[in-house]
Amino acid sequence: MANSYSALGRWFEYLNEDCGYEQWSQYLIERLKNLGAGPRGVDIGCGNGYFTRALIKAGYSAVGVDISPQMLDKAQQLSLKEGVRAEFLLSDITKLKLNFKADFAVAVNDCLNYVSKDKIKTAFSRVYSCLKKGGVFIFDISSPNKLKNIIGNNLFAEDNDDLTYLWFNKLDGDRVVMDLTFFERQGEKYLRSDERHIQYIHEEDGICAALKEVGFAVRTEGHLGKDKTERINFICTRL
Repeated sequence: MANSYSALGRWFEYLNEDCGYEQWSQYLIERLKNLGAGPRGVDIGCGNGYFTRALIKAGYSAVGVDISPQMLDKAQQLSLKEGVRAEFLLSDITKLKLNFKADFAVAVNDCLNYVSKDKIKTAFSRVYSCLKKGGVFIFDISSPNKLKNIIGNNLFAEDNDDLTYLWFNKLDGDRVVMDLTFFERQGEKYLRSDERHIQYIHEEDGICAALKEVGFAVRTEGHLGKDKTERINFICTRL
């Protein structure tokens, strides 16, 4: 298997275009404003940079961070296309270092599901160390219900003119192993790529406990402030 996001990184935002990006970004911006977050922050696990661009358009200064070079290449392309001056950094959340103290950090759309339970506290510690006192950290996870009962042991597929993919999922204890096959149009031929992803199942109580141990105050709510059936949001403040 190739590295995760070697193929998906080029198509991530395109394949997620039905996730409600506009409403989701406005939810984030509203929460940051209501919490009095300062203007400078970091978008962790930024993917192709939609939320980084949205934050900048809303008047914030945001650096996008991701572990995938392919994700960041596409993020830079889309930023240039939209005329948004954005900075992107290649980094893992468990090793995150910034050359400034941030007013806020966001990690949207499953970033923390890619962090195993034995490393989750390290990830929170790295974010904590990058924030100013009183800094805001907002992130989400796919709920145990979603990963166990909707994603796990299921197959998803999509066939488009330029891309076809097959997505096989296997529930394996505290994780879902995701095997993806992509067929990308290259002229009259298709290029096949295979990659594997692993998302870890985290319980809300366990995440809250780890955050509090690190030094965050935390409250939770459902996706866009609604129910927690498929996604749980964590609203944190560095004490």
